[in-house]
Amino acid sequence: MSVIGKAALLGGGVIGGGWAARLLLNGIDVVLFDPDPQAARKMGEVMTNARRAFADLIPEGRPSEGRLTITADLAEAVSGATFIQESAPERLELKQNLFAEVDALAPEDALICSSTSGLLPTELQAKMKRPERLLVAHPFNPVYLLPLVELVGGEKTAPEAIERAKTLYVSLGMKPLHVRREIEAFIADRLMEALWREALWLVKDGIASAEEIDDAIRYGCGLRWAQMGTFQVFNIAGGEAGMRHFMAQFGPALKWPWTKLMDVPEMTEELIERIAEQTDAQAGGRSFRELERIRDENLVAIMQALEPKDWGAGAVLKQYRAQLRGDKT
Repeated sequence: MSVIGKAALLGGGVIGGGWAARLLLNGIDVVLFDPDPQAARKMGEVMTNARRAFADLIPEGRPSEGRLTITADLAEAVSGATFIQESAPERLELKQNLFAEVDALAPEDALICSSTSGLLPTELQAKMKRPERLLVAHPFNPVYLLPLVELVGGEKTAPEAIERAKTLYVSLGMKPLHVRREIEAFIADRLMEALWREALWLVKDGIASAEEIDDAIRYGCGLRWAQMGTFQVFNIAGGEAGMRHFMAQFGPALKWPWTKLMDVPEMTEELIERIAEQTDAQAGGRSFRELERIRDENLVAIMQALEPKDWGAGAVLKQYRAQLRGDKT
């Protein structure tokens, strides 16, 4: 039985649409607050891809799909909601004002979560009268497939809200990661942004094209990262002596001035155009939705390959499928 009664989503962009798909495909009714007149069309396209991917991921025993309602009325969206997920644009004042409104309109027991990729929950709580129920729940795209969700509480977030959020996201087939201290960009985005900065410099300095950089990831380290994190990969690289040997051998090299992690190249029109042209060329004429489908099919195959080993994202999938079947632990 779902731990969510009615779900309200604030914003139907890439992330908000992904949340809607995950909830709907788990049989939960969703009211989406989005004043965009194109919201229904966009959600229809998101659901077409999400249904296809979810059917491949969970071939049998899927819940009956929930009902989607789209509204431009915030009060209508949050009325009676037990769970509210905000995915509005990344502007602090906008989010603060939105949460103040939601705080006044939503039921007192509603859990309120933000999809922000970097803003601190303490700042988001600033204008709320009941800030104890707000926390960050940062997902990853596509939200309807990737299981990770980073949970970050603010200074006034109640511990019970974090525990309630853990249970809620597990019920959706996700892997909650509790970030115990507030920090900008949390964990995963800080790691990705370090790689992104270095990639931008490699393009700007003419070392490699966008496709060549992507090749270095998808044919090398990216395959390892799909099932083992950096520390576990390097532990194996140390051989029988493990991480201690690896650190002794390669640790000193970290002081060498190879990378430019603290600097960001100036985003000139020339650099932006170069990256855009190279990225479009790599797409080979495929549309945005076609690329989404290819991405989704590959992610499904990777997670299913990891499932028999009860490993990484495959372990989450295995637990989720058992949960859908109603298996007793």
